Amino acid sequence: MPISISVVIPAYNSAPQLELCLKALAASSAAVCEIIVVDDGSTDHSTGIHAESGVKVLSTGGRRGPAFARNLGAKSAVGDILLFLDSDVCVERDTIRAIGAAFHADPELDALIGSYDDEPHSPDFISQYRNLMHAYVHQNGARRASTFWSGCGAIRRDLFLEHAGFNEAYHRPAIEDIELGYRLVQAGRKIVLDRSVRVKHLKHWTFWRLVKTDILDRGIPWTELILRNGLMPNDLNLQLSQRVSVALVFILVALSAFTAVLWRGYFLIPVFVIVFVLLGRYWVEFSDSGRSRLVPVAMVSAVAIVCAQAYRLGMFALIPPLMLSMALLFVKHRYAGSSNRRLLRSSAAILTGCSILLAVLYMPVNSLVFLWFMVLATLGLMNSQFYLFLAGKRGFSFALAAIPFHLLYHFYNGISFIIGLISHVWKRTGRQIPLPPQAGLPTNGELDV
Repeated sequence: MPISISVVIPAYNSAPQLELCLKALAASSAAVCEIIVVDDGSTDHSTGIHAESGVKVLSTGGRRGPAFARNLGAKSAVGDILLFLDSDVCVERDTIRAIGAAFHADPELDALIGSYDDEPHSPDFISQYRNLMHAYVHQNGARRASTFWSGCGAIRRDLFLEHAGFNEAYHRPAIEDIELGYRLVQAGRKIVLDRSVRVKHLKHWTFWRLVKTDILDRGIPWTELILRNGLMPNDLNLQLSQRVSVALVFILVALSAFTAVLWRGYFLIPVFVIVFVLLGRYWVEFSDSGRSRLVPVAMVSAVAIVCAQAYRLGMFALIPPLMLSMALLFVKHRYAGSSNRRLLRSSAAILTGCSILLAVLYMPVNSLVFLWFMVLATLGLMNSQFYLFLAGKRGFSFALAAIPFHLLYHFYNGISFIIGLISHVWKRTGRQIPLPPQAGLPTNGELDV
């Protein structure tokens, strides 16, 4: 008997992405029994797209959060399998077929999660970096998964209702899927990460949205969940290498701060030069996009300050390559499609290499500096596979520009853990996030349409 699949998609002000999501489902090589879009109080024209696409439309009656929206869709679903998709993902042609085949082949399979592909939709640097990082984490995770993922996650409907669905105490996108996965794992349920089940992520990230999401919506609540459940699997974002990287980044920051005080900023000038040239791809994008005048202005101002300090401290050789690198970044994008592209790329590579070499030569000869480089080298080795993955997908300059952002990612993950730990201890004597009841969700009742 074939397995029927109901697709549940929560949507909030995501009309353009949702349209692409539904088109991808319509082009699938395997049919689903229904597509349920749950509108979570959108103020754009998402509802119109729903109606035009012939899908089943539900409404939360206001902004209730994706956990509530998904649960509402699950109550109405009739399929054997619930496939949860985010409104900003597109399935591949064979994604639905692969999910159905996996559940048909393994009667003991309780849930299955997929992976982002390595071709993110949004072309800007931050979105490419972030979405590629997610793809890398998924593609290198253990097959026997330790959690659930609602971006592309399938689960048997009866099991989902038995375990009370997503925790609706999370009123905004957070870790409601991870929390459900923890409950499933603790109940001995089988969850599989199938790397061949892939979807394309359409999300456009900005730097501040990325930081806010990682700290407030993921890092802190995930830390509280780990401490509350005592479960920290060596998988996905929680691999041992990632935890060690967090500790090493904190050591690197501490050493940088100490040496900056010890030598009155002398050490920071070469460090800034290295960071500046590594971020070349990021600077180019912002100087070309016109989306933010602040970044180019900040870039020029920072270089001017560093050049002045380098002159004051006698680091004269750092000034020409740093200024030339900045000038090249501003003109590089204008000739990206011309016959001068190879020359510009070679010039940028030479200037990058010279700037880094000169910056290293100006470093103080001291055991603390040696230790600083050893910590940095260890971080590079521990994350080298990820950087090689980025270089293979988007080129060497992209991978170099991603390194500072990746180190920053580890740093604020540590900050999130500290805040989450304090919050957990504080909440132990106060009000905690309530767990959902174990009696299961109701399977019928009036729904707002």
